[in-house]
Amino acid sequence: MFKLRGTEKVHVISVVGMSLEVSVRTREVCGPVSRGGLLALMCACVVLVVGMVASVNLAIPMLAASGLHPSASALVWIVDTYVIFFACLVIPAGAAGDRFGRKGVLMIGLALFAAGAGLSAVAPDVVVLLVGRAITGVGAAAVLPNTLAVLLHAVPAERKGAVIAIWASMTGIGGVVGNVGGGAVLTGGSWRWLFVVAVPVALMLGVLVARVAPVSSRHDRGLDPVGTVLLVGASVALLVGIVEGPVTGWGSPVVVIGFVCAAVLFVAWTVVELRVGNPLLDPRLFRIPGLRSACLGMTAVFFGMFALFYVNASFLQYGKGFGVLWAGVGIVPLTVPIIVVGRYVGRLVGRIGLDWTIALAFVFVGVGLLGLSGSEVGTSYVVYAGWLVVVGGGVALALPALSGVISGSLPADQAGVGSGLQSTTREFGSALGVAVIGTVVTGRFVDALPVDIRVDYGPHTVAEALAVAPGRGGEVVGAFVSAAGEGLWVVGMIVLVLGGLVVGQSVLSRRRAR
Repeated sequence: MFKLRGTEKVHVISVVGMSLEVSVRTREVCGPVSRGGLLALMCACVVLVVGMVASVNLAIPMLAASGLHPSASALVWIVDTYVIFFACLVIPAGAAGDRFGRKGVLMIGLALFAAGAGLSAVAPDVVVLLVGRAITGVGAAAVLPNTLAVLLHAVPAERKGAVIAIWASMTGIGGVVGNVGGGAVLTGGSWRWLFVVAVPVALMLGVLVARVAPVSSRHDRGLDPVGTVLLVGASVALLVGIVEGPVTGWGSPVVVIGFVCAAVLFVAWTVVELRVGNPLLDPRLFRIPGLRSACLGMTAVFFGMFALFYVNASFLQYGKGFGVLWAGVGIVPLTVPIIVVGRYVGRLVGRIGLDWTIALAFVFVGVGLLGLSGSEVGTSYVVYAGWLVVVGGGVALALPALSGVISGSLPADQAGVGSGLQSTTREFGSALGVAVIGTVVTGRFVDALPVDIRVDYGPHTVAEALAVAPGRGGEVVGAFVSAAGEGLWVVGMIVLVLGGLVVGQSVLSRRRAR
């Protein structure tokens, strides 16, 4: 136990019409705070915002068959709108926490998360649902980096490594909890319940943060709104090109314009960041070899993991006939290594070295995905679960090792930006994984459908195909399972290639340093 005495500035926000009024009052803080309780609370916040990414994947079959009638690309956007705002705003949210107070920004993030979830729950159409998802993503971006920043401020130096490892593991476990918890909630029969339940959970966590989280020191670091807008715009444009390709054609104007705009905006963002006094993310940071390779590695791991989450729920429901609850539980084997192995990663690094540990992690993730790509309707779930354990073993090795490298590459006064950088690489990798596998699966699903269904009706989702050909469910499901396998194979190969680049870059930089 430790006591915190001092002054806390509490930001009180009231929204009247379209105006935002912020008042600040000061109060004395004095009370016991349990380090274990604080760690548990921050981990719960992480599980909530990360779990939301995974749980929505379970609802894809429900959404596809709902009255919203979303297209194949709209289904990807329902997942990725949340993730892309999460990814692009997490660094400015970390910087905002450094400047205005990490506790206050964390509380605001939880409030926005609840508001966005509430709007998503009552959405009458896809457009409103996407707006709700965007607001929820903004809230998640404010939550994630500031949980780690609060923890790093509160614990002594000798405990920081262990805290980082536990926090990093929560980002992996959160995806699994999202699957299991989401499956339980969705047994209610409607995808809307997923968002309804998220509202009181987020509000309750906000109340607990207000009561027990300590106040941390602030740093007079400027914000970078221009850089933030350019990064969001570039990321959205890139995903437009990837997601819309199989629907409108890779040479269509919307796809070409999306890729061109992404390239132009990324270049503009780089130029702005190099010139501005207080950049959102200084590109020169990536001159640090360890930071550069660790960020690429984190992106690749989450690219593979969330691509798996996107197709896993649909495969188990369509291909194996699982109910939504059992589809959520079906991902649990992946979490076993994360829980069991994660605590020993530090010892393994000490024995075989960081490079070999990361190489082993990528071999496990990539080979596990390739193994899953061979799953068919008749594949035993025991075999499927075994490959999930292999993927989970790689994730368990990668997350603590890569998180430690990123955190250790930046000075202590940039804790918010450093944790934000970790979160950005995770969420950006997740968004790309969902977009890429969604694109591959959609394209291959259409090609694998019987010619008469494909030519006469042109469906792009399983729900659309079943609606136009209700008596041919076996053929439609077979086409989806084949497409899902090809998608996982592509993702697995990409993970292995990126893993080779990460390890190769790390080894080369060490040799140059010697």
